[in-house]
This record gives sequence, structure tokens and C-alpha cells, in this order.
Amino acid sequence: MRRAGKVDRNQPEIVERLRQAGATVQILSAVGQGCPDLLVGIKGRNMLLEIKDGLLAPSDRKLTPDQLGWHTEWRGQVTVVDNWQMAVLLVESIQ
Repeated sequence: MRRAGKVDRNQPEIVERLRQAGATVQILSAVGQGCPDLLVGIKGRNMLLEIKDGLLAPSDRKLTPDQLGWHTEWRGQVTVVDNWQMAVLLVESIQ
């Protein structure tokens, strides 16, 4: 089980860029147990984002066992992003 509090290197920049794009952001990374890193609100919609560090090798960006379990059990949307551009494009695509 992943310990709560692990923060990916790129999380602060992703949070900052999402907020600049008009989103509200609640950081969930301290929850642990496979829960996604961010809850993002934009245009009356919510989304969950799992952040991975895009500078790491692909094998080091895989979901942990806890994350895989959480994603499998969750009956809603969750998206994995590895850079701020992906995150901002996602919120900008919300209509």
C-alpha cells in the first residue's frame, strides 16, 4: 500500500497551470491508498487526475498496485496525466 503524502515532481506546476486555466484544484495526494492526486472542478464538472512524472521512464510511470485497484473499483472518471499541457488540454476540452 502506498504511503500517503508522496507527491510527483511535476504536481505543483500542474496545479498552478490548472488554476491559471480557471479550474479549482483540491490536492488529494495525501489520502494515499491508490486515490488519485487531484480533484479538479471546471465549468460545473469534476474530474479526478492521477499525476505521473513524464520525465521518468515509462516503466517508472506505471500505476502502483493500489492505484490499479482504486481505478478498477471506481465507477466514475479518472485520467492519468504526465505533464501540465495534458492537464490543461483536458480541462479546456470541457464544454
